[in-house]
Amino acid sequence: MFTGIIEEIGKVKAINKEQSNIHFTVEAMMSKELKIDQSLAHDGCCLTIVQKNDTEYVVTAIQETLDKTNLEDWSIGSIVNLERCMKADGRFDGHIVQGHVDCTAKCTFIEDLNGSWKFSFEHKNTSHKTVEKGSVTINGTSLTVVDSSSNTFSVCIIPFTYAHTNFKDLIVGSKVNIEFDIFGKYIQKYLEKIN
Repeated sequence: MFTGIIEEIGKVKAINKEQSNIHFTVEAMMSKELKIDQSLAHDGCCLTIVQKNDTEYVVTAIQETLDKTNLEDWSIGSIVNLERCMKADGRFDGHIVQGHVDCTAKCTFIEDLNGSWKFSFEHKNTSHKTVEKGSVTINGTSLTVVDSSSNTFSVCIIPFTYAHTNFKDLIVGSKVNIEFDIFGKYIQKYLEKIN
């Protein structure tokens, strides 16, 4: 389980295809603290460390992961938001994030608010919804929804988040990973069963 509070940004150093899988080598300062078989969220997608040294590590994405995320769009030099799993005695600063990406969304508009930024997104997953003032995870980052409709929503980004995540690299048309709020998903499933 994660919280959506990004610890570090890593850089993709190598991409190797093996049958339908892709192995990503990521350079990150936290690499020396990681362990083989540890889970680590990459732009909100939980992946397992399969190799490592003190400066970089390798994770593998299978076809199911590639189909539901933006990982297939990564290239050498891509900047990736990283978060280790929450410790049992850790502080819960974000919201409950599983590291299971529901779908991707496209950035449709970026507005400079003279000190913050408003990002708008559109997705095709009509089975899940956002609600105003509710939580959503974008590229692994826990954020509060500002505006919401059936398949669009927006969030506002403070300068610290902008500087310490890959939000600063997004442009209109960028594809991002979305994980909808777990409580909202359970409530929606329950309502579908009783109706």
